[in-house]
Amino acid sequence: MKIMVTGACGFIGSHLIHKLLDRGDEVVAVDCFDMYAGVERKHRAKESFSDLVVHPYDVCNRSAAALVKVSGVQAIVHLAAIPSVRQSIGRDEEYLRVNLDGTRNLMQAAVDSEVDCKFILASTSSVYGHAEAPFTEDMPCDRPLAPYPASKRMAEMLGHSFNNLYGLSFTALRFFSVYGPNGRPDMMPYMTMDNIANQRPITLFNGGEMFRDWTYVGDIVDGIVSAVDTQLDYEIINLGRGHAVGMFDFVDAIQGGMGKQAIIETASAPLSEPTLTQADIHKARTLLGYEPSVSLTEGVAEMCDWYKKYN
Repeated sequence: MKIMVTGACGFIGSHLIHKLLDRGDEVVAVDCFDMYAGVERKHRAKESFSDLVVHPYDVCNRSAAALVKVSGVQAIVHLAAIPSVRQSIGRDEEYLRVNLDGTRNLMQAAVDSEVDCKFILASTSSVYGHAEAPFTEDMPCDRPLAPYPASKRMAEMLGHSFNNLYGLSFTALRFFSVYGPNGRPDMMPYMTMDNIANQRPITLFNGGEMFRDWTYVGDIVDGIVSAVDTQLDYEIINLGRGHAVGMFDFVDAIQGGMGKQAIIETASAPLSEPTLTQADIHKARTLLGYEPSVSLTEGVAEMCDWYKKYN
């Protein structure tokens, strides 16, 4: 299959590219090499793709849309976005431009394409806000806590409009707290490893009484590939492990992987942070045959080994 991947050199994108290339897919890679995943890290990911050309396009520009048509891709996996809940506060205009307008630009290109092209959007568990866990896809998600999840929820809804009006096959995958090798430098797992390695304190909100559905990047990639291979109409699907893990337990696993103790400080949680996230993954199992297999211990060990090798 011929597949476009945006955000190709980012955290999840780099793992997905290798998976697709290994199974023989033809990949059209797009990445604007922004700062959020670390520019040096993105170039290292690009080099690992061997001869694959990475088109340096902003998804909001005409060049990215034109590439959809001229390349004749059969699926678009749209991972490119400005991420981070807390960093989105006060930057709603920028987040809407990239995460909503950029998505609309590519969806329109998919509709205008001369081949039947399905669209798979990377969404986020953050859209659930303070909903009661476990989170199910039929929850209204109309109370986002920050501009980032608001922009993703808007993109999901716009996808429904394109499906209704133009018949675009659209699947939104809501990722839950992804961690693993090559993780973004602004994400909690990487910052925790880095601070432990350099004996800097880490901050746990609410005395560590916060819970997240930590999901290994390899399991997330398997879910994405299943969505690429499955013909769906319009769907929203959770991709998580289905288990909430306390932040103290997650940090304890990282301490074990790093072989060092963390210096822990506590603070009140920001208004943008829910206390608990947990995915109901029944729908992913039913529609995609999704079955996360990497335990927290295994996944954290892989992540810490990567950190020691490259940092």
